[in-house]
Amino acid sequence: MNLRDKYRIPHDSIITVAGTVGVGKSTMTKALANALNFKTSFEKVDTNPYLGKFYKDFERWSFHLQIYFLAERFKEQKKIFEYGGGFVQDRSIYEDTGIFAKMHYENGTMSKTDYETYTNLFEAMVMTPYFPHPDLLIYLEGSFDHILERIQNRGREMEKNTSISYWEELYNRYEEWINNFNACPILRIDISDYDLLKQDEPIEPILEKIGHFIQQSRKWKTREIIK
Repeated sequence: MNLRDKYRIPHDSIITVAGTVGVGKSTMTKALANALNFKTSFEKVDTNPYLGKFYKDFERWSFHLQIYFLAERFKEQKKIFEYGGGFVQDRSIYEDTGIFAKMHYENGTMSKTDYETYTNLFEAMVMTPYFPHPDLLIYLEGSFDHILERIQNRGREMEKNTSISYWEELYNRYEEWINNFNACPILRIDISDYDLLKQDEPIEPILEKIGHFIQQSRKWKTREIIK
């Protein structure tokens, strides 16, 4: 019996991995997809034409960056839907508006007009009955010091040159965001309990939790349809 069947994870499931920068989303995405024989959907960092410019000048490039991410994530969501599921996603489309765009607007690095344009576009694309929400959002969390250490260790120059105060604000905003998130079920995982950067860390305890959450979620959806 394969692991997907063992833990009753449907073959058409859509699982999204969320969390602040450096928390281990890509590592978790790869590990889950490999264990479940699912496809992956990764954030396009290396080919992003705005990311490097953004870290040098938030105010100049924040709107461009957010529009780029929104378009790319929406295209990925459409592709996942057309494939019929069976995907693990690295970062959700919800984080862009709930955390990043909001942070830049409130900090004055995105104008009110740009922010309203962005949020109107997001709502038109995502906040409809036709948009396929994930079956489960896995939220990775840990102490700020632990996550900051990971950011430094992975060695991306544009991240290492970013102020610690930015990462701390982002960390706090993520905590506020997840505590109010309700677009789909949430499984919170502390990276101090399940650190997949350690080669011998088992994946099965996480799969067991995922199977339980998705089964409960689909039972709830079935009851709602019957009503």
